[in-house]
Amino acid sequence: MRLEILYFAAVRELVGTDREVRETAASTVAALAAELEEAHPALRGRLAQVRFAVNEAFAEDSTALSDGDVVALIPPVAGGSDRAPAEARVAIRETPLRYDDVLDLVRHPSAGALATFVGVVRDHHEGRAVTALEYSAYASMAIKEMARIVAEIESEIPVVRLAAHHRVGELKVGEEAIICAASAPHRGEAFEAGRLLIDRIKERVPVWKRERGPDGEWWVGWEDARCTPGHHHHHDEHE
Repeated sequence: MRLEILYFAAVRELVGTDREVRETAASTVAALAAELEEAHPALRGRLAQVRFAVNEAFAEDSTALSDGDVVALIPPVAGGSDRAPAEARVAIRETPLRYDDVLDLVRHPSAGALATFVGVVRDHHEGRAVTALEYSAYASMAIKEMARIVAEIESEIPVVRLAAHHRVGELKVGEEAIICAASAPHRGEAFEAGRLLIDRIKERVPVWKRERGPDGEWWVGWEDARCTPGHHHHHDEHE
């Protein structure tokens, strides 16, 4: 299908044009973003700060694209602080996560401490071998809830800046499922905020895990929920 891509301000300078017509098979904003990063290397690591609009309405990573759509890449607008809005610092990605992309979202000159958490798919769970794992998400709600958590913690600990990218789709053992980053003037606040961030994401964000192994497939958290009727049970982390 054919899309019209519009570039503005700082993004236009990186790409070198304000408009292009692109033939693409990308069916979602996330897929298009990955394609644009390949086509325009200057964009790599920068799109987490960019909001996408489709036909003049802000879009999520999961927004579907249709032939003839006009897609705009909108960098942070004037009037905000130097801190990108929480929505620009969280993401659900179908492609492999990039550590530097997340870290770059929290770096700033006053931050003397950067703390990160990387959740990786492991090869076992409660005695069962795991060979692969599939993450699925209610993506639009997941992004909103992650942004809400980031804003909450930044309100509780005003000196910190947070970011988190979560992977969905098929992951192999050893691949990164989530990357969280926290920056602060000193390490204490960075560690505290980073731990709060991953804990709240695991408690509240609608992302599900299905593990696969020699024993078959199972949804993490579903089987043991039957053990305590009427009681909400949050399963231990896979990572």
